[in-house]
Amino acid sequence: MGKTYLTKQASLLLEFARTTSDADLSAKLISKAADLKSQADPLPDKDQGPKPPDVAPDVAPDLRPDRQTGR
Repeated sequence: MGKTYLTKQASLLLEFARTTSDADLSAKLISKAADLKSQADPLPDKDQGPKPPDVAPDVAPDLRPDRQTGR
C-alpha cells in the first residue's frame, strides 16, 4: 500500500469519526486513522520524480572589474 492510499484512508476515517454520534466508535476510528498515518509517514511520496544526474556546475567567469583598468 502506498502513502497516498494510507493517507486518504486515514482522512476518511477522521471524517466518519466527526460525523458519528457514538463516542466509542469515534474513538476507535480516530485510533485507526492514527495507525494508518503512522504507517504512511515513513513511506516516500510517489510523486518524487527521478533525481537529476550529478553534474558539476559550469564555472562562471570572474565578472568583477579588473583592479588595474576598472573594467
